[in-house]
Amino acid sequence: MNKYKNIISKFNKKKIMVIGDIMLDRHIQGNVTRISPEAPVPVVLEEKSFYTPGGAANVSNNLRSLGAKVLQIGRTGNDFEGKILKRELKRKGIDLSGIFVDSKAPTITKTRVIALHQQVVRIDREKTNVKIDKKIFDKICELISSEINSYDGIIISDYGKGIVTPELLSFVCSLSLKKKKVITVDPKVEHFAYYRNVTGITPNLKEAENAIRNIKITEKSAQKLAIHSDKLDSDEMINLAGEELLKYLNLESLLITLGERGMRLFEKGKKVVSIATKAREVFDVTGAGDAVISLFTLSLACGASKRLSAELSNIAAGIVVGKLGSVAVTKEELIEGINRN
Repeated sequence: MNKYKNIISKFNKKKIMVIGDIMLDRHIQGNVTRISPEAPVPVVLEEKSFYTPGGAANVSNNLRSLGAKVLQIGRTGNDFEGKILKRELKRKGIDLSGIFVDSKAPTITKTRVIALHQQVVRIDREKTNVKIDKKIFDKICELISSEINSYDGIIISDYGKGIVTPELLSFVCSLSLKKKKVITVDPKVEHFAYYRNVTGITPNLKEAENAIRNIKITEKSAQKLAIHSDKLDSDEMINLAGEELLKYLNLESLLITLGERGMRLFEKGKKVVSIATKAREVFDVTGAGDAVISLFTLSLACGASKRLSAELSNIAAGIVVGKLGSVAVTKEELIEGINRN
């Protein structure tokens, strides 16, 4: 127990840079008492609504909630939602100097309607695959170059919404390796082949399956992969896929999240480690992946082993799925989770 708390005590001394697709999450909560006479759909009587940072911004929210200093790098649209998102991040004490306004793409906004602890519908507002403007790209690279020495770790939160390009990944990864910084990736399937040589990536099971399939289709060198199926429906297949991805991408570590079955940690030169889930109740899985990569990276930046970092991530994920919406884990909740488990 003390080894966990020793790492947590170092959180507020660390600085993490988060690069990725930032979003605004709007939550509408209410009750359902009848079906609409206009169509066979429930009528939700709104009781309250609120905004929270989403996507890569939720990663930053988690890190800040745990005490770390955070620089957020991303883009918003020139719109009302972008102003709300920056307002929410500013309230949490997150450095916004890396957020740039891109008039070509609206601020990605996800509206979730929740009734009786169930998500009734989600409404997305976005323009997909709008790559970052060249001027914004250059400003991002310039900012990363000038600030990287003062940061302990970098997280790339890739939701495939246009900001994380192969060019940006190549630039950030090579610079991080040169500077010997912890660098982790919450991956997007189509970009897996670009995440080579990083400290760790944190896919869920479906993402790992899709990654195997996508790599085999698009990469000539993938013929060397020993795994011939992308259906990871047994422990044996999951382990084989994890080992092959670890080797193929030359990763230090790979952490596959398995929902109610916990996690599977793969490390170069070490045996596979299975970590049982710590969730007591599951209300909403929104934001669980953000909590995992936040805790995993922050713990590594504090000098924790990858196994200990994964165990802390697992506890954090168990806390998040017991809440509604993309809500950050606090240091107090994490300690309580350690004591309970």
